[in-house]
Amino acid sequence: MIIIILIATGAFINKKDEIPEKHVEVVLRDIGHQLLLSAKDATSRVLPVKKINSTTYHISFQNNFSFISDSLINIVERVLQKNALAKDYIVNLRNCKQKETVLAFEINDKAGNLTPCRGRKLEVGCYVIEIHLLKINNFNLFWLFLLIIPLGLVGFYVNNKFRKKEAAATIMDNNDYITLGNFRFYTGDNVLKIEHKTIALSEKETKALKIFAENINEIVEREKLMKEIWEDEGIVVISRNVDVLVSKLRKKLSDDNSIKFINVHGKGYKFIIEQMPIKIV
Repeated sequence: MIIIILIATGAFINKKDEIPEKHVEVVLRDIGHQLLLSAKDATSRVLPVKKINSTTYHISFQNNFSFISDSLINIVERVLQKNALAKDYIVNLRNCKQKETVLAFEINDKAGNLTPCRGRKLEVGCYVIEIHLLKINNFNLFWLFLLIIPLGLVGFYVNNKFRKKEAAATIMDNNDYITLGNFRFYTGDNVLKIEHKTIALSEKETKALKIFAENINEIVEREKLMKEIWEDEGIVVISRNVDVLVSKLRKKLSDDNSIKFINVHGKGYKFIIEQMPIKIV
């Protein structure tokens, strides 16, 4: 899903950055017009701009004329920058008859500018200006990063949701549980289930409830709970930790009133499950 959104976003950005073809033609005709004016020719026409491929265009003229190479270099750079048409491009000047390259130059921010034909005066002739606009990747990696963050969070949420559903489905198919009143206690999954409700348990809560389940209606001493839940793992605690843990279990088992934890003063707790009275009709 994230990949599809990124592709769609990239396509949208590229589409948004596309310049209308009519605008490109007007800008390129302005280059031809400015070049004729630099040659003191205010009457000749700039012929229709020809599109050779997706990035290459030809500018041709009605009459022959002469100009200095620097004029072409400066005019192309000024007009393209003014109209934000392209930052990087290659220009070839060809004669009409032999179709030979008379001069060429490249403006490129990354590779460096190449303008080897400066200062040359071109003789009167028929010329075609070929402009190749180098494509620029307008996709900003910073915006891509900002886009990935929320998409990653969405992906994490969806994945986590599916994993919980799969875990719940696994528990429902699992017959390895202990019945405690109306609850089913899945010790391997740290889960309690009652009807359609699933209650997650921490590892310590699971350990404690398992000890109580193995000693129903018997006093479980605090020392036993402290040792088997904490001290066997090298953790030293006080009896207050036991009280807090039992309090949490009370809340999680509160949906069944028959289940009770009885505090036996000075000793520990007794876990009892009261039998529901049988109604005689």
